[in-house]
Amino acid sequence: MTSISATVMIRREPSSFRDPSGTLYFHNNELFRQINKGSQEDYDLLLSSGLYDTLARKKKIVAHQEVNQPVFDPDSAYRIIKPERIRFITYPYEWSFSQLKDAALLTLNLQKEALTCSMTLKDASAYNIQFHAGHPILIDTLSFTRYHEGDPWVAYKQFCQFFLAPLALMSLTDVRLGSLLRIHIDGVPLDLASNLLPASSRLNPGITTHIHLHAAAQKRVSPDRITSGKKQSVSSNAMLGLIENLEHVVRKLRWKPQNTDWVEYYESTNYTDHAFDQKKAIIRDLITELSPGVLIDAGANTGIFSRQALHLKDCLIISADIDPAAVERNYLQVREQRERNLLPLLIDLTNPSPAIGWHNEERISFLERTHADVVMALALIHHLAISNNVPLSDIASLFTGMADYLILEFVPKEDSQVQRLLATREDIFPNYRLDSCKEAFGTLYDLVNEIPVPGTQRTILLMQKRKPQNDRGFLSKGQKQ
Repeated sequence: MTSISATVMIRREPSSFRDPSGTLYFHNNELFRQINKGSQEDYDLLLSSGLYDTLARKKKIVAHQEVNQPVFDPDSAYRIIKPERIRFITYPYEWSFSQLKDAALLTLNLQKEALTCSMTLKDASAYNIQFHAGHPILIDTLSFTRYHEGDPWVAYKQFCQFFLAPLALMSLTDVRLGSLLRIHIDGVPLDLASNLLPASSRLNPGITTHIHLHAAAQKRVSPDRITSGKKQSVSSNAMLGLIENLEHVVRKLRWKPQNTDWVEYYESTNYTDHAFDQKKAIIRDLITELSPGVLIDAGANTGIFSRQALHLKDCLIISADIDPAAVERNYLQVREQRERNLLPLLIDLTNPSPAIGWHNEERISFLERTHADVVMALALIHHLAISNNVPLSDIASLFTGMADYLILEFVPKEDSQVQRLLATREDIFPNYRLDSCKEAFGTLYDLVNEIPVPGTQRTILLMQKRKPQNDRGFLSKGQKQ
């Protein structure tokens, strides 16, 4: 196996340094994984045992094909595979409660499937799971290793930190504690989770065993025991019992979206049913005309307007909102209706997911990952401009970095939703007007269309990011860049 020419650029995926089994890298914007010689036995067993075929058929692991080129490191390479590309990478702190729960249950199911083929998951990082075609899927082909009778599950602690602890905190304390995964890149420390959980959680045998007692046991482990290399022997039946107990504990954890201002937003608007239907028709027509490959609905709430793009089967719809209850309801509908091309995410545009981890490159920021064809900002601008004091020009700049086209709904001060915002604060926004909005956005965008929403005082603006003077001109209907 030989490497390609040194003049051709190969770029390692920044988070791949952690895995000695292989390397993820990009070549010509395509993703490849090198499997190192040290993982030859595990990789061959994954294929020969039938585990990979079973999981790929059930769409529980990302499919791949073996290729010969390009090679990242010829001296250490055993095989090169090209995995099916996940169109948008997300992180666990951007998921709703049920998304994290489904990812946890998939991880446990993968471990059970692996044991039937004399293999085991050697890690249980939530970053190994992505949402693809409406459901969670494992993306790390090298997570499996040979299982030996008596071996404990080496990924047990990791599973508790990445899945059980945050789920318990979200369910039993406060759903917003899922954001701890953004601070603790290796999962929520069990002693922290134990301290934050209510005293009543100790009445739950599973939470007591896997979090409270687990955390206490970690403190009691002596340095001699750590360095001696001795492992507690666990039979395969005991291992299966552990996994099934964890499944039971996870399934019993629940969180019901409460009635928040956001999740009930459409119940308190000043829209008539006719006006609401008219707005949906306007949005659907604009999306159909633009025919995007990737659409971002910023401030999507429960995804009502995101779903106006569902008829575009090749369009990935990123349906993002700040409210955990709204995102939860959105995902539950995705799951129930089996909507393959809609991806709900928990995103605060005023404080989006930053770049974190080693060298601030291990997990990429939301804005760096966001390269869409169209971004929608419906009934959002007044929250950014008035609630958060963001200048209109800064809002325009944010959206130009996300997509080439913008569908913006301007909500004037006369609207009841804006009046609600101004009821508790001084009106210091003399320039919050439609003409000022068009002027501020006009420095970066060309206005393509302006559509009043019938029965309201709102206006839909379709804008195209301004191109250099020598490359101007609008796209024709249905044409993609």
